[in-house]
Amino acid sequence: MKGFIQEQGKRKQAIARATIQSGSGKVSINGQELSSFGNDMVRLRISEPLVLAGDVVKTVNINVNSRGGGIYGQADAIRLAIARALVENDKKLKKTFTEYDRLLLVADVRRKETCKPNDSKARAKRQKSYR
Repeated sequence: MKGFIQEQGKRKQAIARATIQSGSGKVSINGQELSSFGNDMVRLRISEPLVLAGDVVKTVNINVNSRGGGIYGQADAIRLAIARALVENDKKLKKTFTEYDRLLLVADVRRKETCKPNDSKARAKRQKSYR
């Protein structure tokens, strides 16, 4: 692998940018090791593409910068960015990732529905009173 590969992932308001370069298999997110980032669910969600890739991960260092949104939105954005970068590095992984979960390579485009005028929530309507 020459140089480095950069990819990005988005989920709701969160944006993650992953950089892959040849190395010894270190994964850092916002300057922290993966083992100390977030809670167990977040770490499991982020490590899915790393586990599926197998030995490919041991030959590269992954550095991810993430911002915006909440912790689970960031986790999904990080997962997407890492998976896309690994596929760019090794094209054979595309089939593996797609069979496991399509959202590893394709962004989930759902967003929060906007509030309507004169209403408190997106779907809630004003109550009518006839008294």
